Amino acid sequence: MFGIGFNDIRDFLTSQESLIMLVSGILVFATIVTLSAPMLSTDKLDKRIKSVNNRREELRRKSREAMEEASRGRGGSIRGAEAKGLMRKVVDSLNLQKAFEDPALQDKLQQAGMRGNRPAVAFYFFRLLSPIILFLGALFYVFVVNDFGLPQITRICFSFGLGLLGYYAPNLYLSNLAAKRQQSIMGAFPDALDLLLICVESGMSIEAAFHKVSSEIGAQSIELAEELSLTTAELSYLQDRRTAYENLARRTNHPGVKAVCTSLIQAERYGTPLGQALRVMAKENRDMRLAAAEKKAASLPAKLTVPMIVFFLPVLFVVILGPAIIRFNSM
Repeated sequence: MFGIGFNDIRDFLTSQESLIMLVSGILVFATIVTLSAPMLSTDKLDKRIKSVNNRREELRRKSREAMEEASRGRGGSIRGAEAKGLMRKVVDSLNLQKAFEDPALQDKLQQAGMRGNRPAVAFYFFRLLSPIILFLGALFYVFVVNDFGLPQITRICFSFGLGLLGYYAPNLYLSNLAAKRQQSIMGAFPDALDLLLICVESGMSIEAAFHKVSSEIGAQSIELAEELSLTTAELSYLQDRRTAYENLARRTNHPGVKAVCTSLIQAERYGTPLGQALRVMAKENRDMRLAAAEKKAASLPAKLTVPMIVFFLPVLFVVILGPAIIRFNSM
């Protein structure tokens, strides 16, 4: 109807000029997004604190139901917000939670900053969907669009490989998200310990100190402010304060935070001075942050080798040899 056939579209997609144009467009778009991201970024502290307040209300409701259980002699339970819609129906109908059972999934989700039932349902749903999409997309490309001159068995194996990569893609996404969150937390954690030490030595209780530090540290690390606010809520509503510290260590999954939580538990159990323990832990965490920065700086020359060879040396050769070549041609 429009004079464009399937062969024309295939030739356009597989031509060298089209691929170069597509890659150039992607690079230009990525550059624009990278440069404009700081100007378009918004403050996410209010959104994070809102999720923490939801968790606080959940703990309060659980505590109230436990009190009713003690008075009436019957059990009370609390459930998070149930995930509804297509993903929930697919997960329940195919029993994906049992098929893709992962005992450490809740810990991974919490370390990535995801709580409740909906992230778990989304994880199981995309673990089923992403291999299928990648496998079918690879089959369509290598059998319809461009076969690259490969045998049929090679193209099928390539499609299966992409499908297998899609199965592990949700785990890789969670791990990457948790690593970025942990990096943000540990960047501000020594400063938070210093503030916590000042609050405790001024006579504040540990709950009030956590609450004050969470409100002050939000400008430096939203993730750390969220974790400290959640710990404040758990200290207020959980029956065992030790559980709140252990939950903080499990959600952050960092040796520095675990050491601080162990010190807090020991101070809570044996009555040891909390200020001295926090002072020592703050110094150790500052040393850990400095060691991490020195390690990153030491690895920088090795990481810059390939970019310098690929991008800097050709330009340098053009600048140095260009005038000589022009003068030689003119002679």
